[in-house]
Amino acid sequence: MTIRSWLRAAAVPTALVVIAGCGALGGEQAPEPGADGAPAPAAITVSIMPTTDLAPFHLAVQNGYFAAEGLQVETVTAPSGQASLSTLIGGDVDIAYSSYTPFFVAQDKKAADLRFVAAASSAAPQTTMIVAMPGSAVRGVADLAGKRIAVTATNTISDVLVKTAMRQNGVDPGGVEWISIPFPDTAAALERGDVDAAFLTEPFITLAARDVGAVPIVDTATGVAADLPTAGYAALEEFTTTNPETVASFQRALERATAEARDRSLVEPLLVQHSGIDAEVASTTALLTFHSAIDPAQLQRVADLLADNGVTTQRVDVAAMVAPAPS
Repeated sequence: MTIRSWLRAAAVPTALVVIAGCGALGGEQAPEPGADGAPAPAAITVSIMPTTDLAPFHLAVQNGYFAAEGLQVETVTAPSGQASLSTLIGGDVDIAYSSYTPFFVAQDKKAADLRFVAAASSAAPQTTMIVAMPGSAVRGVADLAGKRIAVTATNTISDVLVKTAMRQNGVDPGGVEWISIPFPDTAAALERGDVDAAFLTEPFITLAARDVGAVPIVDTATGVAADLPTAGYAALEEFTTTNPETVASFQRALERATAEARDRSLVEPLLVQHSGIDAEVASTTALLTFHSAIDPAQLQRVADLLADNGVTTQRVDVAAMVAPAPS
C-alpha cells in the first residue's frame, strides 16, 4: 500500500476529503475541457492535519474560494507534520501543511528543495504553554530543572520552546528528561504522574484543564518566542517553478479566507467539524493568529531558534525558500 493509499484509508472524517480530484498531480498539466468547452479546474492535492489553524483553509473550501480561483482541491489527512512532509517528498501531494520544523530540517539535510507557498499561523498569547497538575512541585519555570517534561518529540518546536522559556528565565534545560507523548494522550499522562509537566498547544491546553485540571505554568509565546510563526504550507521547488499560476491561485484563495477568519463566529463551527473538538471547547480555546502571507524576517526567527538548539546544523536562509507571492 502506498503512503497516499494508507493516508486516505486512515483519514479522520470523510469531510476532510474536500473536493474529489482526479488522480494526476501537478496543477498546470494540460486540462481536459469541461462540458461547456471551458478549461477544467487545475487539480491539486494538499496534505492537511486536524488542527485549529487550518480553519482558514476549510473556510476557503466551504465558501468556494479555491473553486473561484480555478482550483480543484483534494486533501489527504496526515497524522503528523513529518508524515505530511513525507507525502510531499514522495510525490503523493503537491502542497503539504506542517509546523515549520520538519520543513527546515529537510532543507538543512538536503532531503528536499522546498518552497513555502503560504503561512498558516503564529503563536498568540496562551496558545503554547507548559502546564502541570495542581499541587505539583512544578509551580514555575525554575521548578522545571531536572524534571520529566512531555513533548510531542525531541528536536521539534515543542522542546525548543520549552528550552527557550527556561533559558530566558536562567534555568538550565540540560538535566530535563524529555518524554515523547502525543498531545491527545498528554493530559492522562499528567494525571497518572508519568510526567511532571507538559508542553501543549490549543485546543489541548483547554482540554487538559477541563479533563484533569491541568494549570498553566508558563506561556512559551513570550520574549524571543512572542508571535513566533508556527505552521505553514510548502511545496517542492520544481512544483512552484512549473506551476506558478496554480501556486498564486492557492495563495489568493487562502488570503481571502484568512481575512474572513478574523471573525471568530465563522471559525468555531469549522473547529468542531474538522478539529475533533466540541462546541464548548471551540468557544473557549485560545486561537493562534492566522496568517497567509509569508514574512521571511519573522520566519527566519524559527530557523534561527532551531539552529541555536542544534535541531539544524546551520541557519537556513528563509528568503531563498519563499515562493513568489501572487501579483
